[in-house]
This record gives sequence, structure tokens and C-alpha cells, in this order.
Amino acid sequence: MVDAILLLLALLHSMAALWLTVYGLNGWLLVLLYWLKRRQSFPVPPVARDRLPPVTVQLPVYNEQHVVERLIGRVAALDYPRDRLHVQILDDSTDRTTRLVGTLVAAYRQQGLDIELIHREDRRGFKAGALAEGYATARGEFIAVFDADFCPSPDFLLQTIPHFITDPRLGMVQARWTHLNADYSLLTRVQAMALDGHFVVEQTARSRSGLPMHFNGTAGVWRRACIEASGGWQADTVCEDLDLSYRAQLAGWRCRYLPDVQEPAELPPQMLAFKRQQARWAQGSIQCLRKLAGPLLRSRRLNPLQKLMGMVHLSGYLAHPLMVLLLLTTLPLLFHPYLMRGPVGLMDLLGAVCLGPFLVYATSQWASYANWGRRMLAFPLLLLVGIGIAWNNSLAAWRGLFHWGGAFLRTPKFCLEGQQGHWQRSLYRIGRDHAVVGELLLALYAAAAVGVAWTTGNTRALPFLLTCGAAFGLVTLSSLAEMIGPPGRRPVQVERVAAPRRSRLKTARPSSQR
Repeated sequence: MVDAILLLLALLHSMAALWLTVYGLNGWLLVLLYWLKRRQSFPVPPVARDRLPPVTVQLPVYNEQHVVERLIGRVAALDYPRDRLHVQILDDSTDRTTRLVGTLVAAYRQQGLDIELIHREDRRGFKAGALAEGYATARGEFIAVFDADFCPSPDFLLQTIPHFITDPRLGMVQARWTHLNADYSLLTRVQAMALDGHFVVEQTARSRSGLPMHFNGTAGVWRRACIEASGGWQADTVCEDLDLSYRAQLAGWRCRYLPDVQEPAELPPQMLAFKRQQARWAQGSIQCLRKLAGPLLRSRRLNPLQKLMGMVHLSGYLAHPLMVLLLLTTLPLLFHPYLMRGPVGLMDLLGAVCLGPFLVYATSQWASYANWGRRMLAFPLLLLVGIGIAWNNSLAAWRGLFHWGGAFLRTPKFCLEGQQGHWQRSLYRIGRDHAVVGELLLALYAAAAVGVAWTTGNTRALPFLLTCGAAFGLVTLSSLAEMIGPPGRRPVQVERVAAPRRSRLKTARPSSQR
């Protein structure tokens, strides 16, 4: 019986290592495609201003009194014909944000901006529900979306809308995210590097190679005919952006990424906020995998490489539970050197293949910044944080595997720019996180495994175990420090409202189009 259990653990360990090599190889492939396609570009087609179509800009907000004035001011400054610009504030707030937005809307209306406030008392469907409700009265032929933490550039619409006019099957355009507060702290520098890897390398490689890509939820534009034909905004996942992107591409619409259109946004300064954001993305991505894997694999529009890369893309957050599984199975196998030979060999392979993510980040920094070498000094911290949130994201992936919908927990914003601003005493700061218990236990487990590896002579496993121990320890200490927080004001805990099971919020047509 014991031998059977040990053999099962060895198989699980090997399976996790092999599966993780797939994601490592994916990084190598995306870097290669980036280098092959990096000189390809999509210049802005010339379009006269009097031929520009009507556009609706949707701004979904929920309890954003720190940043909503900045957001609306930047949208009001968009360089676009006023008679073809319509702005919707999709407000689900339960605090003073609604009153502030109402005052701002009235002021900008007096200045001639076509802007309206749509306030919902019921947050059904969360962001997807808000977008669907706004769509029902949107007057634009195209729909631009910006989250509350963004500062849209004045020429954003002039840089994006012309692409749709010259390509009738273009359904969505995504801009690159840049960062308002990358230098605010070590944590924001790490997040900036992680996002640069995604936007500079991954999105560029996917878009220019014809591989499935996705709308990142903000700083993008949709053709309303594409939204309608693809089934509209649906709330059975908490990644409504990823969901609609894949449904659109499966329906034959094209998506395009424009790396030269750069829209700055605020990075969360809290470890707890970063973990919440990652958990939402992990849960939603796995829900999209469950929902879309079948249609993706059965599609007659996509070739085998597109299907394979789409599956790797949708399943990417499974890397975190696989990492946890790899750690948990290592300790018992350390007592049996004959069983560790195979797994250790696979770990060597995994280490080589996992240079792929490093190359993604190094390439993104080289392509974006003159001081890229100095910026790469933050990579070891990125590695630790990326591993340290594995338990947090594993819990989220588990929820995504077995539940539809779920509470859309917002990432708080604090109006931070550069190194300026404070968040520690804001009512929006997060003050509680149950994942820290598991992270602490995993840090202790990794420390125990280091001791066993040293005493049993399995030193080849030490780099992995030491990295895991440091990673979970770092995230645990950071989370606990924020949970203790400064004295005085208690942080607000966001209400948890259950979304309906497999809720499909079909995007309604305005009455004039029915």
C-alpha cells in the first residue's frame, strides 16, 4: 500500500513537471514569434474627421471616489467630434462615488459633452451586467471601454477607430497598458514587468501571428455588431472580457493588438489587492477554459496550432496548482532516492524550459526601456512573487473549475502617480485575506523539505525548494503586514453578491434597432 502511494506521488510529480514544461515552451515560442513579427505594424489608416463614426465610451465604476474625477476628466478631453461622442458612466457604487459622478456629469453636460450616468442598485452580473445594461442604450457604432484606474490619451479614438473602417471583419482593437505608478514601490515594479511581458511580447506575438488573443477588459474598442453577433456580454465567468474575445474569434471576427497605442493605468500598491486581482483572473480564466474548450477544439475556422495555443492560453493559470502539487509531492519522495531520480531529471528539464518566461520579460524590457538591464534586477522578486501567489491562485482556479459566475471583487484604486500618493489609511484598502494561512503552511512545508533534502543528500532539489520557501514566506509576510495595517480607520470589505448560476446576460439591442 505504501509503495503504491509513493508510486502515485512520483507519477503526479512527473506529470506536474511535464505539464509545466508546456507553459515554459509556450514562452519560448511567443518570444520567437515576437522576434519574427516585431517589425510588422498596423499604421493608422487615413480617415477624414467628417467620416468618423459615432462612438460610445463606457466607464464601468464601483466605489471609485479616489479616481473617478480623473477618469471622467480624461475622457472629456478625448479628441473626437463632439456630435459623434457618447459617454456612459456605468455606476454600481454604494458609497459617495455616485453623488460625485452626478455632479461631474452635470458639469460636463453644460460644456456640451453627451454624457450620462447609469446607476444600478442591483449589481447582478457585476461588470458584465453593467456593460450589457449600458449597451442597451448606447448610441455608438463602436464601444470603447475604460476601467476607473485608466487615464485615456486624447488621441485614443483617433488611433483606434480608423482600423475598423478599413477592415469590416475587425471586431476588437486592444491598446497596450502602460503604468502611472511603476516606480511607486518594489511591488508595482514587479507588476509593471509582468504586464510588460504580456503586452509587449505575448499580445504582439499572438496578434501578428494570427493566434487567439483577448481583450484585456479595458483600453480597447469593440464593434457593436461583433458584440451582438458573438452573443453579447455574459456573466457566467468573472472574466467576461476573455470570454467574449474567444467567442468573437470563434465566430470569425478578427482581433487586433496595437502596441503603439499606449494607455496608462494605476497598478495596485497592496499585495492583498494584487492577489485579489490575480485570483479573479485565475478563476475567470479557468471558467472560460471550461466553457470554451469544446467549441475551440471543434472549430473549423482555426487550424491545429491556433487551437493548441488557444488551449495553452486559456489554461495558463493551471500552472499555479501544478506548482503547488510539485512542492507537495517533493517532500515524501525525498526519502526514496530511487523514486526521485526520474522527477529530479524532469526538474532539470523544467528548469531549462522555464527560461521561456525569463526571456519573455527580458525581451519586453529590452524593447521598451533604454535602462532595461537595470530594470531586470527586479526579476528575482517577480519570480518569488509569481510563485508565492500560487496558493492564492490555486484556490481561485479550484473555484473556477467547479463554480460558474461568482463575486466580482474589485481591485481598489487610490489615485497614485509616480511615487506620489498614499493608500494605507484609505477606506478602500483591503484588510483581510484567508489565503495567507495556506501560504504560511506552504512556506513551513518548503522549509521542512529543504532540511530533508539536505540531510538525505538530495541537493539537486534544493534550488526549487529554497525558491518556494522564500516565495511563500515573502508573500505571507507582506500579506500579514498589510492585514495588521496602520491604526485608525478600518478598511471597507466589499460585499459578496452571488451571481446567478451560468447567468447569460445577453446584450440587448436599443429599441430603435429592434
